[in-house]
Amino acid sequence: MQMKHRRTNSTPKRATNVTLDSVLLGKAKALKINVSRAAELGLAQAINEKMAEQWLRDNKEALDSSNDYVEKHGLPLARYRQF
Repeated sequence: MQMKHRRTNSTPKRATNVTLDSVLLGKAKALKINVSRAAELGLAQAINEKMAEQWLRDNKEALDSSNDYVEKHGLPLARYRQF
């Protein structure tokens, strides 16, 4: 399960200060990596991971209940499966 944040061209950007490892920054500049874009992608990935973790925590009880039901009774429509 992965939730995604998609930035559109109409999404406003905001300047911010970020402290980065100087060696990484030097390598990024040497490789002509857009540091702002790379940071934005990394932040979006970290947000997606945290949101997925939160969703699993929030829905743990329902997931456990459903899994317990299937363990005890099998899949509700299993007799109709063709595979």
